[in-house]
Amino acid sequence: MADAVYLAQELPVASLKHNSVGWWGMLCLIATESSLFVYLLFSYAFFAVRFGPGWLPVAHPSLKLALPDTIILLSSSAVIWWAEKGAKTGRRRQHLIGVAATMAMGLVFLIVQALEWKSKTYSITSSSYGSLYFTITGLHMAHVIVGMVILGVVFAWSAAGKFTPRRHTPVLISSTYWHFVDAVWVVVFTTLYLTPYLVNP
Repeated sequence: MADAVYLAQELPVASLKHNSVGWWGMLCLIATESSLFVYLLFSYAFFAVRFGPGWLPVAHPSLKLALPDTIILLSSSAVIWWAEKGAKTGRRRQHLIGVAATMAMGLVFLIVQALEWKSKTYSITSSSYGSLYFTITGLHMAHVIVGMVILGVVFAWSAAGKFTPRRHTPVLISSTYWHFVDAVWVVVFTTLYLTPYLVNP
């Protein structure tokens, strides 16, 4: 009877990530979403090369908000790694604190990004640059929101005691997605904010 109760509490996932359909599904999702960002960033590069420096609304995009925002999001990768380590070693409190902190940092990133949008003198309809800028950053913000929802579900499962050092594949899947979101932002930040400084020193 005790065994039956224990099994009922476990999530229907494999105990090892390489045996989990969810793990391979997440890798396929990441590959698909990466392709989407590649297409958008290629479009940005195409217009930048075709029209030259005059295509940019400003020669040097402001880093006042974007740089701290980037630091916050990249730091969240370290926090979610710490949270994942807690799940692997059976330290539920560490995992819960880490996931909650990661979601909080994601929320701060979104708020700062919204302020960044508000500070722009152009809109999504004002030019091809504006269209690409808001589409790329908006799509990334959508991925951050999805990541926070995933982490919220994992947080609830962890609080309910669903994970053990032997069975925590959803934790690995969720943290992998979050690392993907952070990695995409590094490329987006470099392309939209840093590249103009190199092209127009």
